[in-house]
Order: sequence, then C-alpha cells, then structure tokens
Amino acid sequence: MQQSNINIIPEYRNGFFIFVSALDFIESNLLEDFSQEEIARACYCSLSSLQKTWKYVTHMSVKEYISKRRMTLASRELLETDSTVLDIAMKYRYNSHEVFTRAFKKVWGVSPSAFKREWKGSCELYPRLNPEYLEGAYKMNVKKFDIREFYDYLKSQAGTYVLCFDIQHLMVTNNELGSEAGDKVILEAFRRINEAAGEDILCLRMGGDEFVMITESTDASEVTAIAEKVLSQNGNKVPYSGGMVEVSLRCGVIVIGKSLKYSVLCDDLNKVLERARVSGKIEFIS
Repeated sequence: MQQSNINIIPEYRNGFFIFVSALDFIESNLLEDFSQEEIARACYCSLSSLQKTWKYVTHMSVKEYISKRRMTLASRELLETDSTVLDIAMKYRYNSHEVFTRAFKKVWGVSPSAFKREWKGSCELYPRLNPEYLEGAYKMNVKKFDIREFYDYLKSQAGTYVLCFDIQHLMVTNNELGSEAGDKVILEAFRRINEAAGEDILCLRMGGDEFVMITESTDASEVTAIAEKVLSQNGNKVPYSGGMVEVSLRCGVIVIGKSLKYSVLCDDLNKVLERARVSGKIEFIS
C-alpha cells in the first residue's frame, strides 16, 4: 500500500496504522467468514481499540462497512452473472436467503430480485475506502474511495468530460436526522446520476458526498443536458423511517487529462465543485 499524503501527528499514528491494517484485512477476506476479534488480532490491538478507531475514522461501525462492501460486490454479481440469489448469499457468507435479503435491502432499498430487474447502471455505491486521502491530520477522517481498478478505463477516456456531483447538506442530514436518512440520500443521489447516465456510462462514488460520471463525450452541450437532467430533480424527497428527506445536488464538469493521476482527479473534482457551490450553477474547468 502507498503511504498517506498526510503527515499524521504522533498521537494519531497508532490509530492510523490500526485502521490501515484493518482495512487491508477486511478487503482481503470479504469472501471469507471472519470475526471482528480476528481483525483485531491481525492489527495487534484490542477489539475495543479496533472498534473505536474504525468508528472515529469512518463514522460507521466495522460491521456496517463489511456489509456495505459485500452488498456492493454482490450487486455487481446480480447484474453481471447468472448466479442465483442464494448462490451469491452463500458466497458472501450469509447463511440464508432471508438474512442476505435483509442486508441487501438495508443498503439498496429493494430486494435482490427487484434490484436485478430495476437497477440501471453502475453498482459502485460503496467502493473500498482509500486511506491515502484524509481530511486532515487532526481529524483523521477518510473522505475518498479507491477507484484504481477503473484506471485503465479512465485513461482510455482522455480528453472527454467527467461530470462531478456532490450532495448538498449531507453532513447536516446525518447530524440532524441520523445516518439512516443520510444513507437514503446517498442512494437516491446515486440512482438519479445512474438514471441520467444510462446503462453504458460509468458512474462512481468518489467520496462521502461526491460522485463522478465518465461521459465519454467531448460535446459540452450534451454533458450539460445530462447534468440538467440530474439537477432538475433537486428538492424532491425520499422516505426514511422518520419521514421524508430532501435530496439536492450540485454539478461541475472537468476533462480527463492525458497523464491521469488520482490526486489530480481529486483536486480537479474539489475545485470545480467549490466553484459550483459558490455560483449555484454548472461549472466547467479544463
């Protein structure tokens, strides 16, 4: 694993190493049956230290992260293979169709069979976290996902437009209404983006509230029309257990460079979305 581009101050360094070791263990064993105690042993720390560190860095529990990652990978298999729901449930270590379906509905909002019939587009709702990109040395929060498996495809699209979206007020939603409402907002935002993209355009979640759509287009008017289709739904609400919550997004547009670097992609995404936050309009940077 590459080193973080943030210098972690000494009192946080041990926690950072616990997190990175736990992340590697989890991602290497998603198809295996393991306990949180086994993760802690692999990290040379206590179970309580593991759980506290993970929650502090990711704002979710270890169990929740494992479930969201497994459901992201399982959703791919539902759309891309002929495997049965039970076969996929067993592969991802769920001991029954019913247990798997409950876990799947918690992440995707529908049953696996309904998802297979209805979902259009990318399934990258919860990619692997990327510890190279932290909010800051003192907060030590991971804010970016790892999309390196898509690099070859991204490089092949040099010179084309990427639509960058972020969710408005997601932190407020999480703080005031809870993480369940926040997860519903994230899912609805991803659904809208995928729906506007169609089935052949790749959409990825880049950060907690950030998404990109690889349009394969060099036509500014075409990508503007796609962005407007997404933004036309701003203000529409979705249900959660406490009532209804509003979902609104912002959009900026960047161009994939010939020499693609993840850090540059992240910087450009942040820059164009900051412009969109200030102007309230769809912003372009080249």
